[in-house]
Amino acid sequence: MDTDRRGFLGVAGVGVIGSAFFGLRELIRRTEPNRPPIETSPTPSRIGYGFLVRDADGILDLPPGFSYRVISRRGDEMDDGLLVPGAPDGMATFAGPDGMTILIRNHELNPDGVGPWGKSRKRLSRVDQRMLYDFGHGTAPGCGGTTTVVFDTQRQKVVRQFLSLAGTTRNCAGGPTPWGSWISCEETVQRIGPGDKGAKYTAERDHGYVFEVPATDQIQLARPIPIKSMGRFNHEAIAVHRSTGIVYETEDRTDGLLYRFVPKSPGNLAAGGRLQALKLIDHPSADTRNWDSKSRNLPVGERFEVVWLDMHEVESPKDDLRQRGFIAGAARFARGEGMWSCENEIYFACTNGGRRQKGQIWRYIPSPLEGATDEQRDPGRIELFIEPNDGTLIENADNLTISPWGDLIVCEDRTTPEVRLVGVTPDGECYTFANNRLRTEFAGTTFSPDGSTLFVNIQGKGLTLAITGPWRTI
Repeated sequence: MDTDRRGFLGVAGVGVIGSAFFGLRELIRRTEPNRPPIETSPTPSRIGYGFLVRDADGILDLPPGFSYRVISRRGDEMDDGLLVPGAPDGMATFAGPDGMTILIRNHELNPDGVGPWGKSRKRLSRVDQRMLYDFGHGTAPGCGGTTTVVFDTQRQKVVRQFLSLAGTTRNCAGGPTPWGSWISCEETVQRIGPGDKGAKYTAERDHGYVFEVPATDQIQLARPIPIKSMGRFNHEAIAVHRSTGIVYETEDRTDGLLYRFVPKSPGNLAAGGRLQALKLIDHPSADTRNWDSKSRNLPVGERFEVVWLDMHEVESPKDDLRQRGFIAGAARFARGEGMWSCENEIYFACTNGGRRQKGQIWRYIPSPLEGATDEQRDPGRIELFIEPNDGTLIENADNLTISPWGDLIVCEDRTTPEVRLVGVTPDGECYTFANNRLRTEFAGTTFSPDGSTLFVNIQGKGLTLAITGPWRTI
């Protein structure tokens, strides 16, 4: 990811979310300890899964007893005759029929990326043009969007995979809904016309929106309808508050905001609603990034009451929502990225927050009156969950999920010789769970509904992996 750019039907369709976290978190105070290489580093016995075993194939190091399969690769032919696009990113799982797992996967691609059409777009004719959000005048159709993988966890085998959203651009993360769909987010503000400087494509439509993709095991494309009332900005991830249907949204900018969308009709986002930005009641226009050592930084574990500010002109062509929101008093965050909900808490990562810009993870606790007119009688609260400022613990947190036993599993976004999946306990302690040696970021970490399988992408190599092993049950 660029440096400046996760009354209802039940929740049975959504992947395993995990149990709630309790209690205040302590700042991890260790700084730059002398440690052996990551792949041989021991983990204290009370957390994590211990040493990592070096993979003979040079792809993924895992703890003893764990194994992985590459279940999908960039360029594989799918069951609809199209090709698996490159740059797989955010994902979520849903319970399918006959015990199947439905995995929906984003692709963070521009129109000139390695898309589903193949060389010279020879396979583009397989798709009805009306099902592409941006046809790109036929010469540069959107290559992002989503693919769906139907997976049998018992046999650890792909049943089928297919394109499920077409013609969008730079679909980075998003999130699952309690009503059985995936919200796919465009991390771009590309307007109609030529692409970025040097790009050899022209857009037919404005971008910077979110799209809803039904979770289905049947080969089909979702209608590419942008949910414009949820805002036009550099979207990253979303999380849904299950009891109200309110959707929280991160913005991948170094000066981004945290938004929420209050729908008119819970579960029907296309019906519209209000877009709002988070403000700390006692600290208007707060800078949560903690970059400036001369200013009062926000401490780990302290909770701050919030109010939500109504945003206007949410489709502004100027890409200025975050500037207008900050001037009005909204808090500023350092590249909001992955996001996940559990019980009555929302966790989200800020990739380069913190004194040393190694990243932060925040926790939002919604009000018991979240979204109601009298919400300020008992406002929501936000706290800085961890800010390690120590790259040996975690560096540049990106996509994240919550495990069945309650730990966060966090993807690192970096290009060092070892890139890690890091576990974070409810007490804020970090441990390395996995390490890829392909010098490209992890993305899309998510568990199957039965808790047996952790799916993750190695983005730059276009790989989707399924990891199994002796997971904790509590």
